[in-house]
Amino acid sequence: MSVRKEKYDRIRENIKKRWDLVAKPLDSLGEFENIIAKIGAIQGNIIPKIDKRAIIVMCADNGVVDEGISQSKRDVTLAVAKSMGKGKSSVCKMAASCGTDVIPIDVGIDSDEIIEGVINKKIRRGTRNFLVSPAMEVKEVYNAIRVGINIVGDCKKKGYNILGTGEMGIGNTTTSTCVAAAILKIKAKEIVGKGAGLSDEGLIKKEKIIDEAIMKYNLYEADPINVLANVGGFDIAALVGVIIGGAIHRIPIVLDGIITAVAALVAVRILPQTLDYIIPSHVGKEPAMRNIYEELGLNGIIYAKLALGEGTGAVMMFPLLDMIMNVYKEQTTFDDIEVEQYRRF
Repeated sequence: MSVRKEKYDRIRENIKKRWDLVAKPLDSLGEFENIIAKIGAIQGNIIPKIDKRAIIVMCADNGVVDEGISQSKRDVTLAVAKSMGKGKSSVCKMAASCGTDVIPIDVGIDSDEIIEGVINKKIRRGTRNFLVSPAMEVKEVYNAIRVGINIVGDCKKKGYNILGTGEMGIGNTTTSTCVAAAILKIKAKEIVGKGAGLSDEGLIKKEKIIDEAIMKYNLYEADPINVLANVGGFDIAALVGVIIGGAIHRIPIVLDGIITAVAALVAVRILPQTLDYIIPSHVGKEPAMRNIYEELGLNGIIYAKLALGEGTGAVMMFPLLDMIMNVYKEQTTFDDIEVEQYRRF
């Protein structure tokens, strides 16, 4: 075991012991106690810090939209990215209420426009239609991953101590579900969802396209990078980089919905140790999330049938964690209330 891993495990256990001193029944704050212990272990601090935070939103278009797998056109990606740049999108409004910054990044929007308030890291103008040819070249996948790693490094230098993930890209529930089905080696019908509001007929078409692509590229036998290259998106690949960057720079990374969960699945398959740096938030409407969380051994916290994306589920975690941290940090003890401490049996 590495020195870093030994320290991680030691701090995590010390935080769990500290929880037992708080005047409440043992383990009564459930998964939140484990999450605080995990955040502290990541940061190397028995009193975690979550006061400077941001949502990193990767924005990109997907060529498979040409197949009619979404009721929205790809220009919606650009429109929402512009709204983020102005601080007006849903995630921006939610983030403003809980002291969280939003960092939107263009990694592949199908436009040459320089968007005010959006960081330009464009690799190309959207992926290719994966039913016609591979969505990305392998070098493009690595370039997108590098973008994510570097963004986390920049955030570390600016003092951020916890980061959430988000995305914007029409068609990305198709790309992410295809990646998930390939890696988990299951049929599309087991995990496909309606995304941003497909009809029943559209759902059947989406399922067929995913299964066809998996067969076309023999993805059940492919490694994660080649799965991404063939049917993924720049947003997913860049989010893989964010998660890897979290492990490199010791920053907790909070997941959002299905696209970020797929990025986590890919990151863990590439570097298993990244799992120690991932914090789940919600379990959304997309069926694949349950499969992915089960595969990764993660427990979702918020069950509200969310499907908005942008990082809206991730940002919801921050005020919840603030409340839990107040209990943990202020630590009213059993001696304070003159009650005998609970014992573990």
